[in-house]
Amino acid sequence: MPTQASSHAQAALSVSELNRQARQLLEQQLGQLWVSGELSNFSRPASGHWYFTLKDSQAQVRCAMFRGRNMLLRQTPKAGDQVIVRGKISLYEARGDYQLIAEHMSLAGEGLLQQQFEQLKNKLNNEGLFASEWKKPLPQAKRIAIISSATGAAVHDILHVLQRRDPSLEVVLIPAQVQGAEAPSDLLAALKQAQQLPEIDAIIIGRGGGSLEDLWAFNDENLARAIFACPTPVISAVGHEIDFSVCDFVADVRAPTPSAAAELISRDRSYDKQQLNQLGARLHRAWQRYASARTRQLHERRAQLKHPGDQLQQWAQRCDSAEQSLKTHIRRLTEQKRSELKHCRTRLNNQSPAQELTQKRLNSTALSERLKRALLLKLKQSKYQFEACASELDLVSPLATIKRGYSISRQADGSIVRSVQQVSAGDTLCVQLADGQVETRAIKTNTEKLSTL
Repeated sequence: MPTQASSHAQAALSVSELNRQARQLLEQQLGQLWVSGELSNFSRPASGHWYFTLKDSQAQVRCAMFRGRNMLLRQTPKAGDQVIVRGKISLYEARGDYQLIAEHMSLAGEGLLQQQFEQLKNKLNNEGLFASEWKKPLPQAKRIAIISSATGAAVHDILHVLQRRDPSLEVVLIPAQVQGAEAPSDLLAALKQAQQLPEIDAIIIGRGGGSLEDLWAFNDENLARAIFACPTPVISAVGHEIDFSVCDFVADVRAPTPSAAAELISRDRSYDKQQLNQLGARLHRAWQRYASARTRQLHERRAQLKHPGDQLQQWAQRCDSAEQSLKTHIRRLTEQKRSELKHCRTRLNNQSPAQELTQKRLNSTALSERLKRALLLKLKQSKYQFEACASELDLVSPLATIKRGYSISRQADGSIVRSVQQVSAGDTLCVQLADGQVETRAIKTNTEKLSTL
C-alpha cells in the first residue's frame, strides 16, 4: 500500500515545470505594461542584446532588451538615466529569475510623451482614421499650399526642390507656428485657410527634425482629425525619416522629409527636358530613315517606269491574246453545249410519253377484251348455276308438293298444324292449296292413321 509521502512525490512538480508554469502565469496575467525607474548594471554582450536593471528607492527588477528592438532606439542609454520602459513580465526559466522583457525605452520626460503618443495613435487607429481606403491619391499638381514656419529650414528645402524640379508649380505659403503651446491651434487655423484657397491641388504640412517634444504639435488630436477630414490631399512631412507623428498616419501621404514631400508632389522638369531631347533625337533619326527609304523607293519606281507606247503595245498584245483565248473558249463551250443538247434530245425521245401512251392504249384494249370474255363466261356459268339451284329448290319446295294434291293447314293464329293433337272440334282452320286458301271448321278429330295412298 503506497504511503502518503510516495503519493506526494508522484504529484510534485519538477523545477523546470514550476518555472515554466510561473512564466506562463506572469505573461498571461500581466501582459504589456509601462515601468519607470533608474537604469543601472547596463551591459551589451557581443550578441547585441541589452541587459540592465531598473530600480527605485525601494526595489529593482532585472530587464532584457533584445537586439531586434534596441536597434530601433535613436540613442543608447547609460547607467543613471531615468527611463520609461514598455514591455512584458516574464521569467528566465534556466535561473528562475523574474524579469521584464523591454520592447521600447525612452528617457523619463520623453517616455510620458511617448506613452501619450501611443495612446492617441491606438485610439485613432481603432476608429479607422489610418485605414488605406480613406487615402486620397496625389494629383498632378499645378498649385499647392505649404503650412510651416516661414523662417524654418523645411520651407527653404521644399522651395529649393520645387525650383529645381518644377519651376512652373505655383506655391502658396501659409505661415504657422510649428512648436510650442500655440502651435496646434495655429496649424489648425492654417489648414482651414488652405482649404478655402481656390484651385489648391495638395497641401504640405510639416517642419524640420527635432526631439519628440519639439514635434509634439503634430500629435494633436484636433489637428489629426482635421487632416483626416480635409477634402484636399495632404502630405505630412514632419521631422526626419525616423520621426513619426500622428499627422503622418492620418495624412494621405507621409513624406520622410520636407524635401521628399516636394519631390512627391512635383514633376522633374529636367527629366522631362531630357526625355524631350531624346524623343527629338529619335524623331530626327526616324525622319532620316523614312526619307532614305522613300528616296530608295523612288529610284526603284523610276527604274521600273516604262514608255507609255511600250506599255500600250504590251496591252494591245495582251488584248489580242485574250481575244483569241475568248473565241477558242466560246467555240469549245458551244460544241460542248450542242453535244449535251443532242444527248438530251435522244434521252427525251427514248422517254417520250407518246410511245408509252400508245403501249398503254394497246394494253388497255387487250385488257378490255379479256374483261368482256371473262364477264360473258362468268355470266354463263352463273346462269347454269342458277338454273341448277332453281331445279334443286323446286324439288324441295312446298309449292311443288301442294301442286301434287297436298295442302297446308294453319290455325287461326297462323301456326301450321302438324298433329291431330293441335286441333279440337270446332276450331277454324285455314287450308293452303296450290291455287288459293280455304277456310274450314273441324267437326271432329280422329287419331287413327290413314293407310298409305
